[in-house]
Amino acid sequence: KMNPQHIVVSPGPCTPNEAGVSVAAIQHFAGKIPILGVCLGHQSIGQAFGGKIVHARTLMHGKTSLIHHHNTSVFAGLPNPFTATRYHSLVIERETLPDCLEITAWTDDNEIMGVRHQTFPVHGVQFHPESILTEHGHDMLKNFLQGAK
Repeated sequence: KMNPQHIVVSPGPCTPNEAGVSVAAIQHFAGKIPILGVCLGHQSIGQAFGGKIVHARTLMHGKTSLIHHHNTSVFAGLPNPFTATRYHSLVIERETLPDCLEITAWTDDNEIMGVRHQTFPVHGVQFHPESILTEHGHDMLKNFLQGAK
């Protein structure tokens, strides 16, 4: 029997609607097991709690951006800003972000790059912390595994 201690909802193609069980898994495990969503996983978190996923202002495939943050959640203790690699054409629409999700990171043009749930240990990042061009990716993952608040 599987007994995961953490769940990472991974990147992938298309939208949360085509992401298999991602949205359902987030809805089922939120509050039971810590969850980190990366790119499509981040969008799936937004949709799972009632946000709308829309086309980004600019397509970002293999491009880097400065990421600004509140020094909380998976971003605790990281330089502000830092550089991260982005591979996406969709984002969580800011106007439909549900009250239960808090923005934790953003770009210079105000696209949402990080969210966390107000109550549950659920965190999302729109960019790719695993990319070699993303600064401090290992530190973000360490923060998540150590119980980011």
